[in-house]
Amino acid sequence: MTSFARVNYPTEHPGVVRAERVAQGVRALASRLDGTPAASVLLAAIVAALLVVANQVVDTWTEGHLLAAWIVMWTVVFAALAVFAAPLRRASSEMQAWLKLRAIRRRQAAEDAKLWQVALGDQRVMADLSRAMSSAAVVRSLKTYY
Repeated sequence: MTSFARVNYPTEHPGVVRAERVAQGVRALASRLDGTPAASVLLAAIVAALLVVANQVVDTWTEGHLLAAWIVMWTVVFAALAVFAAPLRRASSEMQAWLKLRAIRRRQAAEDAKLWQVALGDQRVMADLSRAMSSAAVVRSLKTYY
């Protein structure tokens, strides 16, 4: 009689499973971020400024306290990253929204100026603008009356 040895081998490698979990964690972290590069640049600039100040403080200390100085300097860096990350991201997104609105307003003002130049040369366009402005004034006055 013949017997077979059945060995149960794992179908997945543990290292691959760990790597997939890490990749999923990175994707989840990236999806939570706002994706505003301006916030990252602003945060990097502030941290760099704090790092320069901390480095100047370190340079004034004697060589015996160099390890303590480096610990203090990197504590300042990581604390600044933790404290300023969310407010800077929010401020940069508000600034981007303001810049978009400003660009839209400037484009509309340029189009209005172009239309006005056309209306100065063409009486039909000027009449259309006049009618539109007078009907808008009537609608506005009716809204304020009622």
